Amino acid sequence: MGSKLSRMVDSRMLSTMPAVTATDIEFRYGGTIAVATSSFVIPRSAVTALIGPNGSGKSTILSGIAGLVAPTTGRLAVHQTIARGRIALVLQTTKVNDALPITVREIVSMGRYPGIGELSRLTDADRTAVADAMDRMSISDLQGKHLSELSGGQRQRVFVAQGLAQDRDLLLLDEPLTGLDLPSAQAIDAVIHDEQKRGGTIVMSTHDLAEARVADHVVLMAGRVVASGSPGDVLTASNLTEAYGSALLHVDGEQIFLDDPAHRPTGTRHVHQDRTIHVEALHDEGDSQQFS
Repeated sequence: MGSKLSRMVDSRMLSTMPAVTATDIEFRYGGTIAVATSSFVIPRSAVTALIGPNGSGKSTILSGIAGLVAPTTGRLAVHQTIARGRIALVLQTTKVNDALPITVREIVSMGRYPGIGELSRLTDADRTAVADAMDRMSISDLQGKHLSELSGGQRQRVFVAQGLAQDRDLLLLDEPLTGLDLPSAQAIDAVIHDEQKRGGTIVMSTHDLAEARVADHVVLMAGRVVASGSPGDVLTASNLTEAYGSALLHVDGEQIFLDDPAHRPTGTRHVHQDRTIHVEALHDEGDSQQFS
């Protein structure tokens, strides 16, 4: 009875422990500060959104969690129950050379390498994991094709499938929904939330406020961590102004922040043609502009 109770207590304690804890971390590349002194936690069995404008340090944080780069100062600790080989990092497809002469199946199979090594042969269990990952992303019919033959959305689904093929405790996604066609975005979004329902821990970077609002936990960045916590506590007007400081959209009475100056209002996919968009400069004097 005592050992059973002990296991129950240990299980409850484990579920409340953060997957990742960052304490006063800073990242520098040469003399350039990529992420200024910051602290935050990533909760277990939850979807965490890293949100901020381009260049705010989101990808650096993901790379740090994956163990690809180390903070210059401070401590970035992944919980001891999460092995480095069980952290899956899915990069943006724009960072991958689509001229690589390998097939979709071979790319997804690379997700098995952390467990078996690059020179080992795939076992039946490995092949099953690869097939299941392709099936979850609806790309089984593409397995013989090369990256250069795929659309942007299909490529992104391939690399998410690679992450799913890996035995993982932590899934890291670098802007997985950016610039995708609707079917691909819906497929990836469904997998993210399915992973969470299975007890998985997911960290995804984004500059889309709508995506961050439906996450379980949010880390708002602007070259440092501005705030972290629940979406309601973090995504306030004052915090968003501090992070973005560029422009505020009023769409049918709703406030929407532009992700950065390079993203034009007319490109916002949530805005219909019959709506009127008001763009209000937050730090500039003068009248707001109106786009019809």
